[in-house]
Amino acid sequence: MAAENTNIEMQKTLGLTGLTMNAMALIAPGAFLWLTFYIQATTGATAPSMWMGIVLALLLCLATAVCYAEMAKLYPGTGSSYYFAEQSFLNHDKVWRYARLSKFIVGWGSHLYYWIYPGVMVGVMGILCGYLVGTIWPNFMSASNPGPAFMMVVAVIFSFAIAYIAHRGVNGSTAVNIGINVIQISALIVFAVLALGYRANHPAGSQGFQFDSTSGASYSYEFATTKTTTAGVVTETVVRDANQVPQPKLDAAGKAVPFIVTYPTTDDKGNFLTHEKAGSVVSPHKISWVFLQATVAILILVGFESVTAMGGEAKNAKRDVPIAVIVSLLVQGLFCYLFEYFAANYFLNSGYTMQSASGSAAPIGDMMIIVGDSLFGVGRGRIFMLVEAFTVFLALIGTTLSCMNTGARVTYAMGKDREVPEHFGFLHGDNLTPHRAIWTLAIISAVVGCVAVIMPFGNAGAPTDAAIQALPHGFWSSFGYTTNAKMAALPNSLLTVTLASNFGTFLLYALSCVTCMVAYHNHPKFSAMRHFFIPVFGLLANLACMLTYLVGPFLGIGTKAEPLLALGIALVWAIYGGIYFIAASRSTGRSTMVQSRVA
Repeated sequence: MAAENTNIEMQKTLGLTGLTMNAMALIAPGAFLWLTFYIQATTGATAPSMWMGIVLALLLCLATAVCYAEMAKLYPGTGSSYYFAEQSFLNHDKVWRYARLSKFIVGWGSHLYYWIYPGVMVGVMGILCGYLVGTIWPNFMSASNPGPAFMMVVAVIFSFAIAYIAHRGVNGSTAVNIGINVIQISALIVFAVLALGYRANHPAGSQGFQFDSTSGASYSYEFATTKTTTAGVVTETVVRDANQVPQPKLDAAGKAVPFIVTYPTTDDKGNFLTHEKAGSVVSPHKISWVFLQATVAILILVGFESVTAMGGEAKNAKRDVPIAVIVSLLVQGLFCYLFEYFAANYFLNSGYTMQSASGSAAPIGDMMIIVGDSLFGVGRGRIFMLVEAFTVFLALIGTTLSCMNTGARVTYAMGKDREVPEHFGFLHGDNLTPHRAIWTLAIISAVVGCVAVIMPFGNAGAPTDAAIQALPHGFWSSFGYTTNAKMAALPNSLLTVTLASNFGTFLLYALSCVTCMVAYHNHPKFSAMRHFFIPVFGLLANLACMLTYLVGPFLGIGTKAEPLLALGIALVWAIYGGIYFIAASRSTGRSTMVQSRVA
């Protein structure tokens, strides 16, 4: 084993392209359209405002990105916001004594994001693999509702595989990320164009396809149904053959009745189904819905700040890091996400509604099967989906790798400062990576990933009793599924950990906006727009989204259990951080306030 010590320094090997690609890999639009559409679809009744929620989250992120870019110009180095907080206060004439306290608060708060986010990603990798296995081997696994035990195993394996890549070094990580970005953006454009084409070619009243979640395929005919009575309750179920293929409804001549596409807004219970017009997709509908959607949508946009943690490995950090921060967010967020989310939302129709999306492990995969069958011929949609899914698989590698690299470097910076156990501040003797932080994060990610897939179909995403009964029976495929009533009463575990990570993001971004104002207060290069008005907007937007966690459940906006559980996780983390800071300060004899500005 190679020797390790704190005297080894990181090598400056990254140029502008490498820095930008590392940030873009974490934002990963190809992965997040696939992964978060389901999470956003199950967020109560707010799904119609999905697109505008992304716009709000994007504006928030752009304001925060400006703050990160401006701070990177002053203080290039490793540690991102943690390092910025220390330098901003330490170099200020009046508040320099608060430098240690400020950097610990920012660093500790950032771990709520950086230590949970990779776990969310390894969890959704488990869901993705479950969906793909169910698509290929439907008798072993349900694609729409994969088995939690199987998904947990995938999450654990994936977590340690990504840690191994991160452990090998940042240059290898960058090469992986460049290739992944090119592939996933290309695949994204293809799907978005096909989805828009399907909508354009299937006006209301035309013949189209409807998706069947049990068989994982789309069909151009109406399904035959039969009425059954159980415990006095009459239900209408689809007639299926021995292979679970839905049988066609026949007309008087004995021919299959074609499926006719329509665009209903809601069902008889008031649940949102489809957007009747394009204007509905981009409409806010309700401002409260927009804010709630933004609390989820932030997950798909975070990552632009990750590149500021690589200042120690940048060839020209002061010039390249600020550019990489802004460019990565504009390319991925402003172009890719707004385009792809519009296409996916506008695609929704009576053959695949928002309610269909809320009950599937991979709504985008289902949509790909429909558009593929329509364009390439019946049966070929599944092949098209599998090809696109492979790009999502690659994108997930990139985003998890990038976040693990960033989180480990923040922990490494805190370890060097002895704000967390000192061994985290060691670099590997050969790879020059913070390997102890990386492997610790791998363990945490595996645990969080397993928690995320314990009940990913709880609450609003609970499958019907008929769907549960139709699951392939076995430990890997059906363990953990009970009844619709019991699962609907439990919180959605994937949404819960997502919101916990996102709350950490809002907290970190709000603190970073404050840090930027401190850094440029009375500075010769102060700009009122870049160093006051934009940071203030970013601060207020982040605080508003954080407040939504608290007030939303009591105003009947969205679901209740998940945001309150996320707040509980954040509160426990904050209390533990305070206890740790006080105990560590006493054991090392360090004071809370900086006594001298001279090292």
